[in-house]
Amino acid sequence: MADTAVHAATDHGHDDHGTHHTTTGLSNNKLAMWLFLGSECLLFGGLISTYMLYRGRHSENLGPDQLWDIPFTSASSFVLLMSSLTMVLAVTAAKRRDDRNTSLWLTVTAMLGALFVAGQIYEFTVFYREGLGFTTSLFSSSFYTLTGFHGVHVTVGVIMLLSVVGILMKRRTGEDKSELVEMVGLYWHFVDIVWILIFTLVYLIPA
Repeated sequence: MADTAVHAATDHGHDDHGTHHTTTGLSNNKLAMWLFLGSECLLFGGLISTYMLYRGRHSENLGPDQLWDIPFTSASSFVLLMSSLTMVLAVTAAKRRDDRNTSLWLTVTAMLGALFVAGQIYEFTVFYREGLGFTTSLFSSSFYTLTGFHGVHVTVGVIMLLSVVGILMKRRTGEDKSELVEMVGLYWHFVDIVWILIFTLVYLIPA
């Protein structure tokens, strides 16, 4: 009985090695991620509020009605939303300690995110050629700032995803890396949720 208790305690200590939990039941890493996402909510809240305030400040020929390509942006948005599904599959595989499928789904998620960013760059290029520069109007400044910041966040997310894939390839098989994948997943889902809000307010609701 004593040996069994010692082995159980040893196994429990091995499972929790390197993981420190807070009084909330979350690890320090996860709590830090949630706090970071909370600050990001404040940032995007300010950017969205600024856009809503200035979205009507534009010339008659270069307003949203003349520029938006809703079918294209909808397709691009669908690509980003699909990446949330592949991120869920990556987290599920990580919890099973299936490094191969975890890396696969993380890579697919990164590719979908990169495709979204490419679509956003194409959209910005079209708008610029139509005459809508960053300083053309208050509308254009607030639009480029809001959507541009989101694009930067997606790009950072793609880098994070590919970095995790690299970490998975270097660490030994069977090691529990699910928390790392979960934290990246939290960030990625946040970016997707923010885009749903931006897409609805910017593209679907008329000024």
